[in-house]
Amino acid sequence: MIGLTGGIGSGKSVVARAFQVLGVPLVDTDEIAHRLSQPGQAGAACVAQLFGSDYLTPDGAIDRPRLRQAIFSDPQAKASLESAFHPLIRQTALADLADLPTTTPYCLLAVPLLFETGAYANTITRALVVDVPEALQISRVMQRSQLSEAEVRAIMAGQMSRSERLARADDVITNDGDLAQLADKVKVLHKKYLQAPESETDSA
Repeated sequence: MIGLTGGIGSGKSVVARAFQVLGVPLVDTDEIAHRLSQPGQAGAACVAQLFGSDYLTPDGAIDRPRLRQAIFSDPQAKASLESAFHPLIRQTALADLADLPTTTPYCLLAVPLLFETGAYANTITRALVVDVPEALQISRVMQRSQLSEAEVRAIMAGQMSRSERLARADDVITNDGDLAQLADKVKVLHKKYLQAPESETDSA
């Protein structure tokens, strides 16, 4: 069970897809959060209970932009949301993992806040961090999400520092090149995960 994580804009999703191309099963907590945010789902009900129905769209899904704005400006609101929503995500993730074929050599569990929450420490075997230089990270997020540098830095400030994340990693993929280079790095680690002892640590 490989826990996949990295800061915003690091390229976690691209790395996850590259592993999937190689046939590795993926359970993605971002996808689960999106699933739980849909009309009639537990996440949407949770947000309505905590913040009111004004934070749902007309069809009953979570109004993600409005909710994001609310929790960034109110640390207490963010803490309340996380304490209620994260257990729902974890419960669903564990159920999805349990449904994977038992013949699978290994699988990925993608969790953006893997180290911050600590909720999956007893679930994963190794932690794989996707790393990127800070300047490149900021420029990628600004281009992708149309955010200002200050907004990107504010998001980064709410995540674990790059140095601490790297210190906790068992394996690291540095995503500072093109897609072909990244795919090659994924292939190297894929081979290691299939063949190497769990005690061996590698970087790409």
